Amino acid sequence: MAKEYGFYVFMDPHQDVWSRFSGGSGAPLWTWYACGIDPRSFSTTQAAVVHNTYPDPATFPKMIWSTNYTRLACQTIFTLFWGGKEYAPKAIIDGQNISDYLQGHYIAACKHLAKRIHEAGDLEHDCIIGWETVNEPHRGLISVQDLTAYPAQQKLHKGTSPTPWQAMLTGSGRACEIDTYDFGSFGPYKTGRELVDPEGMTMWLSKDYDDTKYGWKRDPEWKLGECIWAQHGVWDASTDTLLKKDYFGKSPQTGEVLDYEGYTNLFFMQHYRKYKEAIRSVFKDCFMLLQPPVLEIPPTIKGTDDDDPLMIFATHYYDGLTLITKHWNRLYNVDVFGVMRGKYLAPAFALKVGETAIRNCLRDQLEAIRKEGLEKMGIHPCLFTEIGIPYDMDDKKAYKTGDYGSQILAMDANHYALEGSGASGFTLWTYVGTTPSISSRPSGTSAELRATPGYRAAEAFVRPSPLKTNGSVQKYGFDLKSCTFTLSLEAEKPTVEDQPTEIYLPEFHFPITRIKVEVSGGKWTISTDEECGAAVQRLRWWHGEGEQNIKIEGVKRKAGAYGEGSADSDDYGYLDQCRELASCSIM
Repeated sequence: MAKEYGFYVFMDPHQDVWSRFSGGSGAPLWTWYACGIDPRSFSTTQAAVVHNTYPDPATFPKMIWSTNYTRLACQTIFTLFWGGKEYAPKAIIDGQNISDYLQGHYIAACKHLAKRIHEAGDLEHDCIIGWETVNEPHRGLISVQDLTAYPAQQKLHKGTSPTPWQAMLTGSGRACEIDTYDFGSFGPYKTGRELVDPEGMTMWLSKDYDDTKYGWKRDPEWKLGECIWAQHGVWDASTDTLLKKDYFGKSPQTGEVLDYEGYTNLFFMQHYRKYKEAIRSVFKDCFMLLQPPVLEIPPTIKGTDDDDPLMIFATHYYDGLTLITKHWNRLYNVDVFGVMRGKYLAPAFALKVGETAIRNCLRDQLEAIRKEGLEKMGIHPCLFTEIGIPYDMDDKKAYKTGDYGSQILAMDANHYALEGSGASGFTLWTYVGTTPSISSRPSGTSAELRATPGYRAAEAFVRPSPLKTNGSVQKYGFDLKSCTFTLSLEAEKPTVEDQPTEIYLPEFHFPITRIKVEVSGGKWTISTDEECGAAVQRLRWWHGEGEQNIKIEGVKRKAGAYGEGSADSDDYGYLDQCRELASCSIM
């Protein structure tokens, strides 16, 4: 279907906090057992906070799932995945270190899928053009210098927030008083302390667990029922004494200190090379989308053998304040990326006041991310493979009222930032016209779907964009408020007849009878072409060489007013026409 409708697809081996059993998605259940971990104990030990095992699932705190990255289950399994040979040499299964075992199965699974796609014969390159590295890789404990303190880079705290040392203790059944946090308009703040008492239950598989269920053979030196880190001398389980608080902050073999970038440049890149080799052995010359850890400094590979001309810098960005609070704050926001890169003498200077400043701040952050990729990785396209907003803002108010004003403003701000950043593209995470559910759709129709069937806040994400340019794009953007698209480019030579600059003009904003165009020179036409079973409205522009500019104005309307007009009114437009087709879905 993707090929039929002209989509280009890249494969995303997706995970969040390792697996669904630790509050996210990704790896299968057996990976926990292979690592000597019992996921049934996560709730009691708080090694992970999971919705369906939460004491009262109806009150599960919003966005707390992402704190699982800094709880013991994920800290352990990610450390074993990336650095098991260095930090857990006793963890041998089927004659391999757990790191090789996990990575080997992961890469083999991806390669198998690549082979099946290749064997299909009509998808490779024509539709599926690239493969991304594992989604949002996390370092686990690698490069943490002090297990008794929060790592300096840990910016998210919500609910109980244990230090790595406290997490090891509660994961082994010991009671600990742990600081608690909430997330407010200015970030996380401490709310108190909570006694976490697992009453002797541990995160570790019992010593009598039957490994034959999965058919693997565990080395006798790897003892079940005991903390893997205690087995490697990090702490003494008989006295609950921490012995090596900097165990993960250096190489256990050489003693060389491992800085924060060391994880990416060493462990992540070692894995990337193996993954790339496996995929390219099947998908010859496909694009490889290298995704470093979120908002972290990319690997320093510019000018090296890893500086692959068919590599894309894949990165993610979310407006953290909006994402965590699930509210679009028009008064202020924070330059989070600037703070992380030491741009300000104090975090207070990173505060941006007013909606214009907020929008510009988002744009500047995305541009800084793109430029950092150029500096560290070399000249590669920058693709934001995740960016977006939470639709369930303000306790899902829009679902009841049909007023998506906040979502429109937030989504438009994100698109404004993308257009101004110079990025090569993005994939939106996530937009669907209906609310996804693991269960069957209820028999009734929700208020959300009755109010805006299939196109929530569409005016913000249905936007014009350049499709082909005869020259290099200097800047472009769409001003939703005035419904105006502008494009500036630099052309080395005049356009020829069969190679004009092409701009996609969605009828949503640009009904054919209501378009005004201004150009610096040349001629233009607008036509609607049938493409992959859909009607696509394009502006084609033949222009001269040098600096060229175009301005296109559409129908300016009040936010959220789409679909309220009639055929005889000035506001009659694309959605009105579509609504006349009762069985039509807006995509």
